[in-house]
Amino acid sequence: MTDITFGRLTDLAPREAWAHEQHVFTPWLAGNIDHLAEAIGIPLELTGTEVAVETFSADILARNPQDGGTILIENQLEVTDHTHLGQIMTYLAGLQAQTVVWIAPNFREPHLSAIRWLNEHTADGFSFFAVRLRVVRIGDSPYAPIFEVVEKPSNWERRLTERKREAVSGTSELGEQRGAFWEAFKARHPDAPFTPTRLSYFGVEPPGTTGITVCVWIGVNEGGIFVRGLFGEDRALILDRVAHVQDRLDAALGETGTARSGVFGKTSRLGGLREPETWPALIDWQYSELQRYLAAFTEILGEPA
Repeated sequence: MTDITFGRLTDLAPREAWAHEQHVFTPWLAGNIDHLAEAIGIPLELTGTEVAVETFSADILARNPQDGGTILIENQLEVTDHTHLGQIMTYLAGLQAQTVVWIAPNFREPHLSAIRWLNEHTADGFSFFAVRLRVVRIGDSPYAPIFEVVEKPSNWERRLTERKREAVSGTSELGEQRGAFWEAFKARHPDAPFTPTRLSYFGVEPPGTTGITVCVWIGVNEGGIFVRGLFGEDRALILDRVAHVQDRLDAALGETGTARSGVFGKTSRLGGLREPETWPALIDWQYSELQRYLAAFTEILGEPA
């Protein structure tokens, strides 16, 4: 016998938690993207929501800070349909994404077959996920979201292990390219406050601030700048931390430099690791943006010396 009382786990319709896909679920997922990152095994940095592609809008765009890859996230609150599959293919081309994550409470078999086919027949470097969205609770407990990966690239766990090993050791070809880029950055701007590594980014804390880091990153096809809070904390907290000066930051950085959906940042289309001839222009742009961001955050949020 036991005195413990057990409850029954109950599945709820996702719309009981999020009444509207675009206006409620997408902003929630953007602010809690770490839940999805944990499920698929890829670190995710939010770069935008409702990103325009032709006459459509991609739900969420993120990046992998380990390699700078672009991740497209398309979500539904109903069973999958052909319309979303077609939009995904349009976004994939228009946004130059390397990873696609399709989220829905239920997947029709033809759509799972399409994900499997894409994983088997597209070029190396592309990955496609089907992720089932569940909402559960026990009795009157708070709702709990669950992301279940139902389709993924073959040998995904082994590939993750290899990527983590390469990221730490820097022995991969990508690591070599990143090392060369940061060496070029330092040679062009010797006062840049970092030591060249083979990681995809470096971070600088604006003088006089607490809990804010301005990061410059480089990817395969592009580079940029973003702002995060303390390492490992919920990304939404950075907006809470600056909410009282949001308008001043918007004015200082420009509307294109901030994102109320969960992160500050800009992406440059000047080039990336694969185009060394573009590095000087990209490096100068990143360096200039780094100075602007550091100056803005220090002036607006810095403590007097």
